[in-house]
Amino acid sequence: MSAHSHDHGHDDEDAGLYLTILCWAGLALAALDAFLQPLPQGLVWAALGLSYLTGGVPPLRTAVAELWHHGRLDIDLLMVVAAIAAALVGAALEGAVLLALFSLSHTLEHRSMGKARRAVEALMQLRPETALLQGPEGVVEVPVADLVPGDRVILRPGARVPVDGQVAEGAGHLDESTVTGESLPVRKAPGDPVHEATVNLDAILTVEVTRGLATSTVAQMIKLVTEAQAMKSPSERFSDWFGQRYTIAVFVGSFLSYFIFRYLGHVPSEALYRAATLLVAASPCAVVISVPAAILSALSAAARGGVLFKGGAALEGLAEVRTFAFDKTGTLTTGLASVTNVVALEGDEATFLALAAGLEAQSEHPIADAIRREAAERGITPLAVKDVRAHPSEGITGQDDKGPVWAGNARMLAAMGTTLPETLAPLADGSETLVLVGRGPRVLGGVTVADEPRATAAEALRDLKAGGRTDILMMTGDRAPVAVRIGADLGLAPDEIHAGLLPGDKVNLVDAATTKGKVAFIGDGVNDAAALARADVGVAMGVAGSEVALQAADVALMAEDLRKLAAARALSRRTAGVIRQNLAISIGAMAILVAGSLFLSLPLPLAVLGHEGGTLLVVLNGLRLLADPIRSRT
Repeated sequence: MSAHSHDHGHDDEDAGLYLTILCWAGLALAALDAFLQPLPQGLVWAALGLSYLTGGVPPLRTAVAELWHHGRLDIDLLMVVAAIAAALVGAALEGAVLLALFSLSHTLEHRSMGKARRAVEALMQLRPETALLQGPEGVVEVPVADLVPGDRVILRPGARVPVDGQVAEGAGHLDESTVTGESLPVRKAPGDPVHEATVNLDAILTVEVTRGLATSTVAQMIKLVTEAQAMKSPSERFSDWFGQRYTIAVFVGSFLSYFIFRYLGHVPSEALYRAATLLVAASPCAVVISVPAAILSALSAAARGGVLFKGGAALEGLAEVRTFAFDKTGTLTTGLASVTNVVALEGDEATFLALAAGLEAQSEHPIADAIRREAAERGITPLAVKDVRAHPSEGITGQDDKGPVWAGNARMLAAMGTTLPETLAPLADGSETLVLVGRGPRVLGGVTVADEPRATAAEALRDLKAGGRTDILMMTGDRAPVAVRIGADLGLAPDEIHAGLLPGDKVNLVDAATTKGKVAFIGDGVNDAAALARADVGVAMGVAGSEVALQAADVALMAEDLRKLAAARALSRRTAGVIRQNLAISIGAMAILVAGSLFLSLPLPLAVLGHEGGTLLVVLNGLRLLADPIRSRT
């Protein structure tokens, strides 16, 4: 979305406001003549003409364009025809009231919808115009648009990140709330990713650019939200379908009502007045706007809270989900191996862990990385180990100042001609990976390493179940003991845990779950593509900066916080409730006005007030969703 289109939207809103003011000024003069102080007749006609022109020409142009290009009758045409009919029967003032109120409601509606769109577009305004580029001649200020991958920029405390990148030097905290909805500062160290439009809080950082401005996180978010607003939900499609056909019915009904009123003995002017009143009373403006007002507001609120929906269909779909199926690794768990237990059979834990970390210092394996991290977190310096050799599927060997040492699994244990000590037997139950460390046939101790549940996962699952009538499934290709341990930590029952699955098995499980109702599959958006595609609602998690994941799912959680899923479902259910309220209000008001105009000689001004009042009411009710429920719940 360009700055030009953003400004163009503002220009349209401003022009609409000025025309509305002129329309009301003309009406005020005509009303002054009618009710308080007689004015020269020429001035009164000029005032009414101003009202009719400023209030009638813009909707007439819209209606004619719609009819000419798409062959569709627009509700705007109903209002203009009703106002002209009122003028023809000598009720020009009532026609001016109709146009003034219609113009006001259109302006308020347009500005309200603009506010909903700008809630997301505001992200674009967060982009800094310039960045401090580190070059051979020192630090120079350059336009952000000139940055290319590989460039290094300097971030001072308080500065916004100009483009996506990763920390090259320095460590500090960033406020990522604008992109991920995460309210707490996030610590960043060398190698960690940073996202455009986030704020550096407390350190001087050197950031290496990884993506240019056109493909940045914010650009992807804006593109996705813009597309989402264009993708209609089932409710929106129904309101469009209903609006088109109903508008034709109203024109035909009003035309026929003129002859019916004439047949019942009304004079032509009275019959035309009653037909014009019916035209206003039966117009479905409120019905047609009731759904988009709620959907657009909810999409904007969700995006500000770090949840992107691919259109109203995904928003409505999430509200109806009965079963939530989760991929385990990287979704319910961190996807990062961590040390869970250290048992030293000889000497103290610190000395034992220093030896284990020294042995693993030159390995690229995730388990080796977990042991090194554990030692670093405890402030333990790894011992010097030389002549290190990797033995695939067994472990690693080396030499320290006391002689040969080794670390590995049961195969390495057998190769060393020894057996597992009884003390370590409880650690070898298969729910965690056991790494043994020894010298020759002597086992010095063991370290267990496992993937750990995310800090927010258990709470997120509780929140989802608290929503009522919700089934949870955990799916993993991992071994059953591992899956059962993670599931128990998350409060899942044995029948909710499915382990040892191939990608096709996950698709089959999703298929089976659809017999109970709609299914959402939650994964990382890159793996498990088949299950994401098969589910009624695919949810990708922690995808800030991941273009692939943004494209793969119907819903994208920008941060790695599963609680946002429960909050997003609560928002989608609230949206469904607001849509039902809006339809009840709009259809109810329309039915009362139509009955009044047919059987109770409802005056045109009252029909006007009822019609426009109902339209404004449903727009304002939809805008309640702009309050940010996703952030406030997390």
